[in-house]
Amino acid sequence: MDIKLKLLHIDNQLLMKNLVWGNSGNISARSDESRMAISGSGTNIGNLSEDDFVFVNIQTEEWEGNKKPSKEIPMHREIYLNRTDANVIIHASPFWSTLIACSEKAVESKLFIESMYYLENIKTVDYFHPGSVALGEAVGKAAKKANVIFLKNHGVIVFDDSVEEALMRLETLEYTCKMIVMAKASGMSLSVLSDEMVEDFLENSGYKERKLVL
Repeated sequence: MDIKLKLLHIDNQLLMKNLVWGNSGNISARSDESRMAISGSGTNIGNLSEDDFVFVNIQTEEWEGNKKPSKEIPMHREIYLNRTDANVIIHASPFWSTLIACSEKAVESKLFIESMYYLENIKTVDYFHPGSVALGEAVGKAAKKANVIFLKNHGVIVFDDSVEEALMRLETLEYTCKMIVMAKASGMSLSVLSDEMVEDFLENSGYKERKLVL
């Protein structure tokens, strides 16, 4: 699939699944070893066209396209540099995940099959201004040990080796965050699986191959 069509597919899915709103986010995909395609600055996520994507050199940050690239280049760049298995990156601010990002609440992953797999490795980075080198460096460091990163008082960023897996990772995160918040609001206690049970699932269930083992 052409890389711009791949990104448009992500864009449509994010809107359909209510994971984006306005211009609160950006998406990218690795084009080749040296370049990425990223959504343009100020573009409306969920309503993108092929002209809204810009090709950026991952090493030099030089770019070519009809629009200025998203200011979040440093964040995407650092992930691609630190994780050779990352091919698709989604930065968004869906409601429930962003609610968690704006709180001191931690996300429990040992709840159900998808959360055990897709949320096994989560990191949180402190607040830095969007587009800053400091944010990019903090995300790059966190990306070495996680596929899901909470950006304090900002949103979330997820990445994977394919469009389908990146979308599923974000969907699972949003679903889990909603479950945690709703359970707390209703006074319901969630049943958390043991570390041993989760490890056995990840290693022996045959569900999916683990993407990152620390």
